[in-house]
Amino acid sequence: MNFFARVFAVLLVLCVGIGASAQSYPVKPIRIIVPYQAGQGTDVATRYLGDLLGKSLGQPIVVDNKAGAGGNIGAAEAARAAPDGYTLVMGTNATHVLNQFLYPSMPFDAEKDFEAVSLVSTFPMVVLANVSAPYTSFAALMADAKAKPNSINVGLPSTTARLALEMIQKQGGAAMTAVPYKGSGTSMTDLMGGQVLVGIDTASAARPFISNGKLKALAVTSLKESALLPGVKTAASQGLDGFQMVAWNALYAPHGTPAVIVQKLNAELSKILGQPEVRQRLLDLGHEAAGGPPDALTSFARSEREKWGPLIKSAGLKLE
Repeated sequence: MNFFARVFAVLLVLCVGIGASAQSYPVKPIRIIVPYQAGQGTDVATRYLGDLLGKSLGQPIVVDNKAGAGGNIGAAEAARAAPDGYTLVMGTNATHVLNQFLYPSMPFDAEKDFEAVSLVSTFPMVVLANVSAPYTSFAALMADAKAKPNSINVGLPSTTARLALEMIQKQGGAAMTAVPYKGSGTSMTDLMGGQVLVGIDTASAARPFISNGKLKALAVTSLKESALLPGVKTAASQGLDGFQMVAWNALYAPHGTPAVIVQKLNAELSKILGQPEVRQRLLDLGHEAAGGPPDALTSFARSEREKWGPLIKSAGLKLE
C-alpha cells in the first residue's frame, strides 16, 4: 500500500469513527456553561431545561457557571472546547450580539466560533413609572419628553436597558436623561421611592412590583404583547411603529460540532419547549419559550447584529 493509500485509509477510519460516535451521542454527561452567576435569570432557566434535556438524552447535564466580563469569560471557554457535543453554552443577546460592539477586544468571534442549536427563550424589556408619575401611558411619556427635552430621568440597571432607551429616543424623536444603576435592586428601590420617576428593566424583574401595585407598566418592548405582562401595551402600538427589543437566551455548541449532534440537541430541545407545562414554568421564571431550527437562530442573531451594531456605535457606548 503506497503512502497516499495509507493516508486515505486512516482518514476513512477516522471519519467512520467520528460518525459512529456522533450517532451514539451522548454516552457521557454534558456540560452547559452559563456565562453568568448562579441564581441569575439565565442560570435558573438553564438549570430547569438542563434537567429535562438530560432526562430526554439519557445523560446528566451539569450546569457550570463561568461569570465575568459581561458573559465573555464563559462564552470564550465554550468556544475553545472540543466540538464533540459535550460542552455547550447558553448564550444571550449580550454574549452573541451586543458585546462585540461594546468591548474594545473580544476573546471569541460570536458568529464564527459557534454552531447554533436553538433559540430557547425571549423576554422583553418594560418601560416603568412610579405610581405617582403623571404618565398614564407610554404615549404620554413620549409627549412630555418631546415637550421638555432631558427633563425626565430614566433609571437604567443594565446595558440592555440603556440600549432600549437609546432606541426609544432615536425612533421617537425624544430626549431623556439616562441614570445608570449597577443592578435592578437599587434601580427598583429608587424608582419606587421617587428618586427617578421612570425606569426600564426586564419584564421578569419588574413583574412582582407591577403585580403588587408598587410600579406601573407603560409599555413592553416586544413587537407583540407579552404573556409575561398580559394587558400591557407595546411601545410599537403607542407611536413607535415596528419597535422591537427583546433579550434572549440561545443554546450554542463550539464550531465544528457534528451536524448530527446539533440536530439531535435541537430536536430534543424542541420537544421540551413544545410542552405546555414547560412553557408555563418558563413564564413563571420570566421567560417566553422560543424554539426553532438552528438556521433560524443564525439568521436571527445576524439581524440583531445589524440592528444593534450601528446604534451602539452612534451612541458611543463602550465597556471595559
